Amino acid sequence: MKGSRLVCLMATLSKAEARGLRKFLASPFFNHRQDVCVLFEFLFRRLAAPPDKEEAFAHVYPGRPYDAQQMRYAMSWLLKLIEQYLTLQPYLEDEARQRIALAREYRERQLPKHFQQSLRLARQLHEGRVLRHAEYYDSEYQIQQEQYQFTASRKRVREHNLQEVSDSLDLAYAARKLRQACLLLSHQAVYQREYDFGMLDAVIRHVEGRQLLAIPAIAIYYHCYFALSGREPGHHFQDFRTLLLEQGAHFPAHETRDLYLLAVNYCIRRLNEGEERFAREGLELYRKGLENGLLAPEGNFSRFTYRNAVAMALKEKELEWAEQFIHQYKEYLPPEHQESMYSFSLARLAYERRQYGQVLELLQKAEYEDLLLNLAAKALLLKTYYELGEGGLLESHLDAMKAFLRRKEIIGYHRRNYRNIIRYTIKLLHLNPHDKAAAQQLRDKIGAEAVLTEKAWLLAQL
Repeated sequence: MKGSRLVCLMATLSKAEARGLRKFLASPFFNHRQDVCVLFEFLFRRLAAPPDKEEAFAHVYPGRPYDAQQMRYAMSWLLKLIEQYLTLQPYLEDEARQRIALAREYRERQLPKHFQQSLRLARQLHEGRVLRHAEYYDSEYQIQQEQYQFTASRKRVREHNLQEVSDSLDLAYAARKLRQACLLLSHQAVYQREYDFGMLDAVIRHVEGRQLLAIPAIAIYYHCYFALSGREPGHHFQDFRTLLLEQGAHFPAHETRDLYLLAVNYCIRRLNEGEERFAREGLELYRKGLENGLLAPEGNFSRFTYRNAVAMALKEKELEWAEQFIHQYKEYLPPEHQESMYSFSLARLAYERRQYGQVLELLQKAEYEDLLLNLAAKALLLKTYYELGEGGLLESHLDAMKAFLRRKEIIGYHRRNYRNIIRYTIKLLHLNPHDKAAAQQLRDKIGAEAVLTEKAWLLAQL
């Protein structure tokens, strides 16, 4: 039973969800099988060490000989009910959405007074919402559509709200389309994949022509898109950042978190291009996101967010903050990445403090199974050997790195970056320190390199 779909799903349930699910299972409207309730309680108590099917059967059906088919049925029924509860729960928590559905029922049953009451309450609930994301305009469209369906069916009414229906549909689509465009651009930058953006240009012209940038759900993604696309990035990034800090509370937490990560990823890209000021921008965004509780939802922390936050802090020489962050958020990391990410981050901190012995010790402590983390650890070891003056060890390490890059499937940007790091380190290692012309030529080549995350370090060695 361990590893089964049922047990894996139950392991993700919060205490509040488990309480709600108990009531759901006890309701005869949804479930009339007592054995399913017993199985749920037994498995929930045993999630830390899931029982096998024979033990679970003996508990649910005491005194009966083991029946594999009956056990499969019970597990299947329980799984189906848990899935049903999880899909119903968001709907049950959205009263405005329920009122729109109720208004539709009254309209179809030709009960106009009750329809109008329900739709009026739906509108009040809708307009009272704090959130103003794309889905808000979806709800606005649904309300306008219900109003149109009602008035269109009554011959004495001549005026219809067709314009409002169309406008709310356009707003919902524009907000969604711009949001999707930002996600496509972000993914495209990392994986070097080209996407077809479809009707995006038409949406942008519509937004600009209708002056829709007063709507946060549209404006925030509009400026984000232009920043990520590199078209007037400075102006648009600052507008995007301002909207994020001022309007972030008007988006769901998961969406605000994605917006913070889009902003941070932009800073990382600009930093990798040699614009050092974006380290401060990125660090401040991380701090704000942590203060708001957005970057560690339910006590979970992405290893990429953890790694990049440390990198930004070290770049800005905020060593005390970095050290506190490394220790404080270690337990938030996924268990399979916890030790490797923790030891790597401490190694980077030790390197900034020129504690080279600790760097070497920490880098040997963990297995870096994540490919990009492995490469980052190798780059850190490269810099440590160079600064210790260990030329022989560095030569061997560079050869091993080249072989590693040949063996592994590494996507374009990262392969190019680490090849450049190796190439320029070799040139640096073999440079005649008295040849000023050669040094200047190397300095110019490094400065002009588009993809080179260790550009600042290499120039500093020159």
